[in-house]
Amino acid sequence: MATRCRVVLLMHPHEFKKRKSNTGILTCLHLANSEYIFAMDMDNHPRVRSLIDDPANYCLVLYPGPAAIDISATDFTASQLPGFNPERRLVLFLVDATWSLAHKLLRDNPRLKELTQLRLTPLEPSRYRIKRQPKPFCLSTLETVHEILLAFERAGLDSYPDKQRLLASFHAMQDLQIRAAAVCRNPRRNSRSPAGLKAATGLPADATREG
Repeated sequence: MATRCRVVLLMHPHEFKKRKSNTGILTCLHLANSEYIFAMDMDNHPRVRSLIDDPANYCLVLYPGPAAIDISATDFTASQLPGFNPERRLVLFLVDATWSLAHKLLRDNPRLKELTQLRLTPLEPSRYRIKRQPKPFCLSTLETVHEILLAFERAGLDSYPDKQRLLASFHAMQDLQIRAAAVCRNPRRNSRSPAGLKAATGLPADATREG
């Protein structure tokens, strides 16, 4: 699915090993204009640096700092983005981790933290059925991206043509894990693999996402 905004998901390599399921990778499999970056030092990662340094890009980071702009507000518009020019490409960095780990990553990577910060107030609670979220406002990465794209479309910043695609794949992934749990002692083994994700969401077996 095509979007104008480039969605860049950031994750510490060690965090990936602890994941029971990864909706971030699932998100990237469905969004053509997206990528996943695994690194500890994001500020000095060549790809992150090139995106931030490119004058054609307007980079944002989802992080609820004191000055963060609430994109969930009904009156959110592009005019609230400081120095934004519609001719520049929106690039959204999103830390795919718990809030505590996201705080640590932003603290250790000041270039990322200095970007225009956005915050999100979920319009609906998480649709997770196989995992209990720690707080009512916590969403999976996939659900977060879904709500961001809705907010950007309302503000005229992007086009979100298929609003059910991400959520449908999210439900399909959970259905696969629930079915697997009934017949397998270790259902996470198949559902974590790329082949398992593609089978769960209807993607072809040779589908790939390259950053």
